[in-house]
Amino acid sequence: MSNSCFHCGLDCEQDSLFFDDKIFCCNGCKTVYQIFSDNNLTSYYDLDKNPGITPKEIRGKYDILENQKIVESLLEFNDDNLQIVNLYIPTIHCSSCIWVLENLHKINSNVKDAQVNFPKKTIRVTYKTESYNLKSLVLLLATIGYEPKINLENKNTENTSINRSLIYKLGIAGFAFGNIMFLSFPEYFEVNEYWLDHYKPFFRWIMFAFSLPVVFYASSDYFISAYKGIKSKILNIDIPIALGIAVLFIRSTYEIISGTGQGFFDSLSGLVFFLLIGKFFQQKTYNFLSFERSYKSYFPIGVTVIKNNNQEENIQVQDVKKGNRILIRSEEIIPVDCILIKGEAKIDYSFVTGESDIVTKTSGDKIFAGGKQTRNSIEVEALKTVSQSYLTQLWSNDAFKKENTTHFKSITDQISKYFTIAILIIAFSSLFYWLWKDASQAMYVFTAILIIACPCALALSAPFTLGNLLRIFGKKGFYLKDGYVIEKLAKIDTIIFDKTGTITASNKNTITYEGEVLNADEEILLKNTLRGSNHPLSRQLYQLLKANNIISLDEFKETTGKGLEARVNNQNIKVGSASFVNKNTAKEVLKTSVHISTNNKYKGRYVFYNQYRKGISKLFNKLNKKYELVILSGDNASEKENLCKLLPINTKLLFNQQPYDKLIYIKHHQEEGAKIVMIGDGLNDAGALKQSDVGIAISENVNIFSPACDAILDARNITELNKYLNTCKKGINIIKASFILSFIYNIIGLLFAVTGHLSPVIAAILMPLSSISIVVFTTLCTNFVSRKLI
Repeated sequence: MSNSCFHCGLDCEQDSLFFDDKIFCCNGCKTVYQIFSDNNLTSYYDLDKNPGITPKEIRGKYDILENQKIVESLLEFNDDNLQIVNLYIPTIHCSSCIWVLENLHKINSNVKDAQVNFPKKTIRVTYKTESYNLKSLVLLLATIGYEPKINLENKNTENTSINRSLIYKLGIAGFAFGNIMFLSFPEYFEVNEYWLDHYKPFFRWIMFAFSLPVVFYASSDYFISAYKGIKSKILNIDIPIALGIAVLFIRSTYEIISGTGQGFFDSLSGLVFFLLIGKFFQQKTYNFLSFERSYKSYFPIGVTVIKNNNQEENIQVQDVKKGNRILIRSEEIIPVDCILIKGEAKIDYSFVTGESDIVTKTSGDKIFAGGKQTRNSIEVEALKTVSQSYLTQLWSNDAFKKENTTHFKSITDQISKYFTIAILIIAFSSLFYWLWKDASQAMYVFTAILIIACPCALALSAPFTLGNLLRIFGKKGFYLKDGYVIEKLAKIDTIIFDKTGTITASNKNTITYEGEVLNADEEILLKNTLRGSNHPLSRQLYQLLKANNIISLDEFKETTGKGLEARVNNQNIKVGSASFVNKNTAKEVLKTSVHISTNNKYKGRYVFYNQYRKGISKLFNKLNKKYELVILSGDNASEKENLCKLLPINTKLLFNQQPYDKLIYIKHHQEEGAKIVMIGDGLNDAGALKQSDVGIAISENVNIFSPACDAILDARNITELNKYLNTCKKGINIIKASFILSFIYNIIGLLFAVTGHLSPVIAAILMPLSSISIVVFTTLCTNFVSRKLI
């Protein structure tokens, strides 16, 4: 009978525990097993043998989490019913860890959701607060063997430094490689006489001893990865490497035991050393790209800050400071944790929690970043600066990921799969050939083929190309959610534009008023009603009207695609389309207008004479050569004649399109096979942006941020859209070219290896060099093709 703990695998002493015909080293492991057994989670033990971590003594350790101020400093989100916390758990180490942590809701029904970030070893947990708290959650995690590391000074920040275990393995492999090479010199130079008789066997066994930590520790990741790949019936790129290391070690061990030779321990240790150098380089480069993405790809959304003299100023979101007083309009995302100062907040936290219930906040209440104000405008005071990483996380929320998307990564994985099969066939065929022709060369040839043909360079092509383009686009005012958007942009054949605020210049339109003059009270009510809206026409009209006293509205409602209505005391107002304010315009000349009625009496309208963005006609003429162009506008057809003069003759023009109409139009054409990019304002067009293959939200100087979009484009750069699309296509061509380059490298390398002219050590040196060459190639090419961007 085994004396190892069923849960954690540690050796059990005499005071071990027995439960359910199983042995446990301590009560903690037994408790974990009982929890899993009671909740039908024992399949946890099917994923790995002895996957558990021995729980440590935690009694009283987390009493500090009864202090509400400490809890508040750790929470990411908090309201009356839900809390969200992001915890760093250093003991996350395998697939079983991910499985059990993401099934916390089966252990405790108060846990609503848990998402593990395996590379960063963090877990983001959403839990109910009625009968549960952070301390209970932390104790639960610690009890099942995943104790969080909580640092109150630095809050919950995961360890983003380079993997230390990789450094240790690299050091051991390098130390062993140097010593084995030194011990091999006498046989290299064929030294005979006294050394041959007395020291040669001793030196060989020392080399064997040095190789043990190299094989069983330094190269362990390759064996583990290969084993998991085979277990999952996946041929990953580590299988040929693990096979080559194993063959070298077994053959070398046989030679020194039988006394037939010194083996290949020098080649073996050198192989692992250079493989780890390549891995270290790859990890450092990925960390660099991750840094670029997290801290430099700021969203070009703006925030309206209220100064001490009640003047409003639009600033970029990253410039918000603690203590700033911020105006949040209807449908705006709250970009920072804050305190409600003025107005009644009706917050939709579905972007953060997945719950669609509206949360009401009153003056003095704390509001967390990520919520969306759904009613009147409010004023808040910032409690901290904006967390760009949090906005990125919100943008990448699973709730806004589109279905049935084909990732470029799958193409790489598929090529690597068949590549591995081909290499194994070539390697074994060459092995049998050389065993027949010259057995002494067989192991060299076999191992060199497995190493030189490793598809690492192939696997690096796509992520480094797309990652560098993301960085470049971000600097040029075009912010993409992830690298897959680049691939989808390269495949589109139809571009759909909204009109108002997208191809029209919001700050350059001419506005005239027609109708009964508004009295002072009506002007104040109109000004404050427009103040709460982010619609492009509302923003233009708000800027036009003279300054009035800021008042709090008793009621405010914005009907998407129709208009606004508000009430103060006994006075009400409607602002929007003619039908919305009950005005019959059947006999009137159609113009882009905002109609106004007060107390159910029609007063007049503001007429907008659109001015289109400079260069928009030239942009459409360029796009017309490659794409089908469509204008879907919610406005009437008053601008049809002007648009026909401005745009190519075959551009489709559809007016009076409600948000739902736009969505249905896109869905219908997608069913016919069209690949569509939708460009809109991110507010009225949220549904269409999400339905399209790629949704691009145009950003001016207001905080209109739609997590449903795939990209955010600075409005000043819309006329450069053709250049962005061309660069995306060139980026995909770069990936294909790097594939070809990698194949050429492998073919040449295989020719030398198969013919016996390439040793395993040289192959191991060339492999990381090939990876470096691919990174350099993709970086230089992406920088070159993007040089024409503004």
